[in-house]
Amino acid sequence: MREAQSQQAFDPAYGRAVRIADGIFRLTAENPSPFTAHGTNGYMLGNRSLTIIDPGPDIAGHFDIWMKAIDGRKVAGIAVTHTHLDHTPMAHRLKAETGAPILAFSPHRAARPLHDGEENPFAESSDTALAPDITLADGGRFEADGFVLQAVHTPGHTANHLSFALEGTPYLFSGDHVMGWSTTIVAPPDGSMGDYMASLEKLLARPESVYLPGHGGPVAGAHGFVRGIRSHRLMRERAILERLAAGDETIAEMVKVIYRTTSEKLHGAAALSVLAHLEALVERGSVLTDGPPLIAGRYRLQG
Repeated sequence: MREAQSQQAFDPAYGRAVRIADGIFRLTAENPSPFTAHGTNGYMLGNRSLTIIDPGPDIAGHFDIWMKAIDGRKVAGIAVTHTHLDHTPMAHRLKAETGAPILAFSPHRAARPLHDGEENPFAESSDTALAPDITLADGGRFEADGFVLQAVHTPGHTANHLSFALEGTPYLFSGDHVMGWSTTIVAPPDGSMGDYMASLEKLLARPESVYLPGHGGPVAGAHGFVRGIRSHRLMRERAILERLAAGDETIAEMVKVIYRTTSEKLHGAAALSVLAHLEALVERGSVLTDGPPLIAGRYRLQG
């Protein structure tokens, strides 16, 4: 989204823990893809007793990297931002090895029920087996070794997405809600654009100024960056309204124009993003459709 914070500027340092600040370390899984940048970032907090955030996928060698970083110390808790399979499988394995509880907002759930005839395109990407041992509601706190995490419920990418503010520091672990290398996928029914935009406003009201995301490098000057994301999403919304005013009725027609400079390999994800915007516009009464908003539906402007 911004070249200064692009994935190309990020060194994942596979195989080792990278120090961010005193008692704060990052481990990046070697699972690069168009949807994960260089891979999934996990974080480790503490010196004598550890809290782990988003330990990532259970891929070859990654467990050994974590165990080397843990180095025999007690793991007090394993916090997960949300239940996508690039973030959580290692949590199960580390829990079995260390006995540490898993902390999360809830088991996986979609933002809304499926409509008749609709399929969830990200169903196979979700960890439906994860059940938190400790449920963290919005504002919930977890403390270990002098580090206090405050849960900040930030739905949008998923309904159960949490960010974690590290009290007494400028840091917020933003998961997949805010990332410097790319815009966040908001895809119904797992995601909700209305929830996502409300969560951006929630973060703007908070004091943290440096975000440590689930993929890519740190986001400094976080409030300005979040305002940029908000502007980008509102620009997308205006583009959709303009395409409707020009006579487009289907999502496929809109994607072909709005995302004309984007690789066609990503047009499927783009269509889901347009659907998320259309859901929000239908909810507000700005756009009409027959029945519920669907990927194959036909849309028109109100009035």
